[in-house]
Amino acid sequence: MVTPSAHSFAPRALRLRLTGALSLRDGQMQQRSVAIEDGRISKGPLPEVDLTGYYILPGIVDLHGASLDFRRAALPAVRDPTSLLAASEAEAAAHGVTTAWLGQGWSWEGGHADPAEAQRMLALQAAYADGRARLDLRASLICETHTVESRDALLAAVRRFRVDLVLFSNRLAALQARRTLGGPGQADLAQRMRRAAQDSHDVPRHLCRLAEGFDTLGASYGSLDDPDGETRETFSMIGAKLCVRPARRTAAALARAVGDPVLLPAPAVLDVGSNRNDCPAIDFVRDGLCNALVSNLSYPAMARAAFTLADKDILPLADAWNLVSAAPAAIMGLPDRGVIDYGRRADLAIVNAGTRAVEGTIVAGRIAHLAGMAAERFLTGRAGVAVAAE
Repeated sequence: MVTPSAHSFAPRALRLRLTGALSLRDGQMQQRSVAIEDGRISKGPLPEVDLTGYYILPGIVDLHGASLDFRRAALPAVRDPTSLLAASEAEAAAHGVTTAWLGQGWSWEGGHADPAEAQRMLALQAAYADGRARLDLRASLICETHTVESRDALLAAVRRFRVDLVLFSNRLAALQARRTLGGPGQADLAQRMRRAAQDSHDVPRHLCRLAEGFDTLGASYGSLDDPDGETRETFSMIGAKLCVRPARRTAAALARAVGDPVLLPAPAVLDVGSNRNDCPAIDFVRDGLCNALVSNLSYPAMARAAFTLADKDILPLADAWNLVSAAPAAIMGLPDRGVIDYGRRADLAIVNAGTRAVEGTIVAGRIAHLAGMAAERFLTGRAGVAVAAE
């Protein structure tokens, strides 16, 4: 008896033409159809689905998603982390994300970011991505700087699980700045902090060796939450070029001055939650200090931020959407996605032009999410029979 694999239940590839919508082609919004065949953008006559009243936009490429860690912290009683992966993927798909990096901590702090636990989660993510995922799901590592003792294990994990994105973070200084550490488990944390602090003199050499390893393995790397320009310059000098979620304008300005990409959290552009920066994040975009947006803790914020930038006349919609599609794809060296063009992957977000709701997400020519009136259009259009027969 042959047991069917998870791929047996994957949605079939579409073969159709989407008509009537405004699509982002050649850097501008155009009244132009989009044909899909063999998982890619195609040409020629195909069964049609009328999407008048919609935008067809390149699928969102999200380089820093923290939803998995958030779910693990909010639902500590969940024993099967695979269900948390599925929930994160479903939420991402429902908001137009087609390629997503799920952040996993690697830290001296222990808990979910303990190196042993991180390796377990990387193995689960790799298995899920290969067997069940409908999106292009990838793992990134949020590596604390004071992890000297686990360097070899970290590089081995990057190699084994094909991790292609690592972000350095330094929470030790922030934790040390607290006057007291009270409450359950804080004595253990204080002890871990003291051990990590003892490695401080080895950290510069440690980071340089990690950088050499990442270069050899072909992984992109950068830093998270740079507090100032000096810190960003230090990371840039060792090759950690990505400046993600900078805490100060000086860090973003330094990154742009030396040609390093600046990635801002989309929720900050919307002023969702507390503003971590010393000036509004939307001003970073206005002043040219932003290369791309990331979801951070909110997948819905990605599309909303792009439309907000257009509504406020900060950027044309095409340029604003590039911050969540073409730009991050280029940053990660993925030339097959981020734009709608012949031969590229058919990664698409179908957005209701009236409500701005993402009603359809297509990944490599397969439906990952379909809802609302868009679902009715697909079911009742001329392509309905073709989709069912594929």
